Amino acid sequence: MTLIEKIKLLRELTGAGMMDCKKALQENGEDVDKAKDWLREKGITTAAKKSGRIAAEGLSFAKISDGYAAIVEVNSETDFVSRGDAFKALVEEVLDLLLAKKPATKEEADAIINPLIVEATVKIGEKLSFRRFEVIKAGNNAATYIHMGGKIATVVLLDKEDHELAHGLAMHVAANNPSYITAKDISQAEYDHEKHIQLELAKNDPKLADKPVAMLEKILEGKIKKHFSDLVLVDQTYLMDDSKKVDAVLKEKGINVLKFVRFQVGEGIEKRQEDFASEVLGQIK
Repeated sequence: MTLIEKIKLLRELTGAGMMDCKKALQENGEDVDKAKDWLREKGITTAAKKSGRIAAEGLSFAKISDGYAAIVEVNSETDFVSRGDAFKALVEEVLDLLLAKKPATKEEADAIINPLIVEATVKIGEKLSFRRFEVIKAGNNAATYIHMGGKIATVVLLDKEDHELAHGLAMHVAANNPSYITAKDISQAEYDHEKHIQLELAKNDPKLADKPVAMLEKILEGKIKKHFSDLVLVDQTYLMDDSKKVDAVLKEKGINVLKFVRFQVGEGIEKRQEDFASEVLGQIK
C-alpha cells in the first residue's frame, strides 16, 4: 500500500485532516494502527469527529426463530438501494438462511450467502456485500431490536427468560452502544492501551504540566475509569428507567446478561464527504 493510500485509509478510519494523517504516518513508520493511536494521543481524532462523514449504506437486521437469534449487516453503495423493497427482501432472506444453516464461521457463511449476493447484485445493478453476522443459541432468553428501519440492530441474551427486560436492554444497547457487559470483560491489554493514550494526552495538556506525580496518577486513573465506565453496560443509566443503573435493574430481577451484539450500518468503514482527489489537488496548489 502506497503512502497516499494509507493516508486515505487513515482519514476514513479517523476523520482527521489529510496533513495530520500524513504526519501521523511519517511519525510512526507508516504503520496505520500506530498512526491512529498517535492521532488520539494528540487529541486530533476527537476534534475531527465534528467533521461531516458519510457511512457506508445498507441494512442491519436481527431475528429470532426456533430458539436461535441471528443478526446481520449487508451493505449497498447507496441509501436509495438500501431503502428499496428488493434489498430489504434480500436481507430478510440472508437472515433466514443463516438461521436455517447456522454457520459457525464467516467462511462457512460466505459459501452459503455469497451466491445470493451475486444474484442480487446483477438484479439490483449495484455492488452489494455480506459484511458480518452472528448466530446465537438463545432459547427463550433473547430479544432483538431494529432501530431506524435497519440502521442499527441488536441482540441481547439473558441467563433467564424475561422478554420485557431483554427487549428493554436491546433498545438500551442500540441507544448507548456499550462495548463490555461488566468491567471484568476489559482485558489488561485494553486497559494498558487506554492508559498509554491518556498518558500521552496528559503530556500534551498544558493544564497538567505542573501537577505532582501522585496527583497526575490519580487524574489519569479517573480518566481511564471514566472512559471505560461509559462503555460498560452495567454501569450505564438504564434507558427505560433513568433513576437506575443497568446493574441495579439486573440485580432486582436476579438476572445476568450473557451476551449482546450491536451492528450499526457502516461503522468502521466510514468515508469522508469531501472528494479525496480534489483535496489532494487543493493541498498542492
